Amino acid sequence: MGRGEAKNGAAIQAELSRQNGNSYFSKNRFGAAIDAYTEAITLCPNVAVYWTNRALCHRKRNDWAKVEEDCRRAVQLDLDSVKGHYMLGLALLERKEYTEGIKELEKALDLGRGADPTGYMVEEIWQELAKAKYLEWEQASTMRSWELQSLKDTCERALIEKHFSDNSETEGFLEEINASYLKQLERLGHVFEKATEDDTPTEVPDYLCCKITLDIFRDPVITPSGVSYERGVLLDHLEKVGKFDPTTREPLDPSQLVPNLAIKAAVQAYLEKHGWAYKMDSS
Repeated sequence: MGRGEAKNGAAIQAELSRQNGNSYFSKNRFGAAIDAYTEAITLCPNVAVYWTNRALCHRKRNDWAKVEEDCRRAVQLDLDSVKGHYMLGLALLERKEYTEGIKELEKALDLGRGADPTGYMVEEIWQELAKAKYLEWEQASTMRSWELQSLKDTCERALIEKHFSDNSETEGFLEEINASYLKQLERLGHVFEKATEDDTPTEVPDYLCCKITLDIFRDPVITPSGVSYERGVLLDHLEKVGKFDPTTREPLDPSQLVPNLAIKAAVQAYLEKHGWAYKMDSS
């Protein structure tokens, strides 16, 4: 048998092992599935999907160290592996590596949108990304809140000390001193209230929200009528309801949709400043 035939035989056997692994996985026999995928990897170690399949089994077992290990190998073999970047991101988040984990989820989301914008993976990745971004914001917000409160307390104590000092040194002007003191306290309160505005949940501006879902945009597209929608939701409408603009009722084909990069950038800027908005959309 020649080297080419041997290589082809190994590839065929590896694919059979993958199919066996898939069968075991569907029956929740994750240990047997791992063994089958390991056999496929041994035969053909350069096939990324074998690594991500095994990683998915490790994920089911909450063995995140092995998920990370297999997914790192998968994305080395295939830079466009959606599942590889996705599960690597999840594994990093489990280790509280928020920055790197979020980066991997964002990569998976971009790749997923390119491959299948209406697919279940895109929604699942977005939910995990939104959850991670919210947790990242929550940690930073808690720290900011503590620091601001500490600074506010220090400033108030300094004002109180100055007030008592002025009262003891000045005679006949107590009313004016008290009025000035109260005004300074009020101004101080306004300053710190302003400082916490970005971290206080409010309503997301309408222009940043899809007219169909009323949720903040993730992947906005604009129609020839000038109306923006969430890409996946609009494509679903065009496929299941009819090929027309939901707002203007004008005829509309998927090929006419153009990414609304301006709104997408505006949404990103808004979310960077108001991280609480991630939770409103991911609930």
